Amino acid sequence: QVGVAALLSTAVYMATVLLGLFILIALYLAVAAWTGTPPLRFLRATREPLLLAFSTSSSAAVMPVTLTTVVGKLGVHANVARFVIPLGTTINMGGTALYQGVAALFLAQVYGVDIGLAGMVLIIVMATGAAIGSPGTPGVGIVILSTILASIGVPPSGIAIILGVDRLLNMCRTVANVAGDMVASQFVSRYAERAVTLTPAPATITEHAE
Repeated sequence: QVGVAALLSTAVYMATVLLGLFILIALYLAVAAWTGTPPLRFLRATREPLLLAFSTSSSAAVMPVTLTTVVGKLGVHANVARFVIPLGTTINMGGTALYQGVAALFLAQVYGVDIGLAGMVLIIVMATGAAIGSPGTPGVGIVILSTILASIGVPPSGIAIILGVDRLLNMCRTVANVAGDMVASQFVSRYAERAVTLTPAPATITEHAE
């Protein structure tokens, strides 16, 4: 019975993370639609970097393909892509932050640690800050999660409970991270184009010789 309960708890944990990532990607698709790219068209155009992100679990490894895709298939200006994609690979880790928050709450419940409202705020701040500074390499989320657990009074050894399913979740959250980078580049490119279009040309001053 204990084993069955543990399996059910782990299944609920995985379902919660996957549901959160699904909602996050849906929000990204909504932003892509606002920039003029329908969700299905966006998914078709970006399937190569998304599949590569799923298989490698590394947004840094996918970055060259991501750059080629956003410029060649999404119409993002090359200068914008070269700035946004490398920056997003470093700091745009929404999927990682979401995973760490859910994992920390799950392990706190497993160990019976009452973290309260202050603990939840601490998890949000630490998960967001750690995700911004984390490298886009496989498995780094586990190291960051141990720091978050220690700060809320949960034994970092509890990571062993979720370590068996972390690889699959890592693959899925990398897809969310890469999708976010591509949508961000589209958004910045459109905003930059509109800003250039709407900015009035400077008035020409003509000097008349007397």
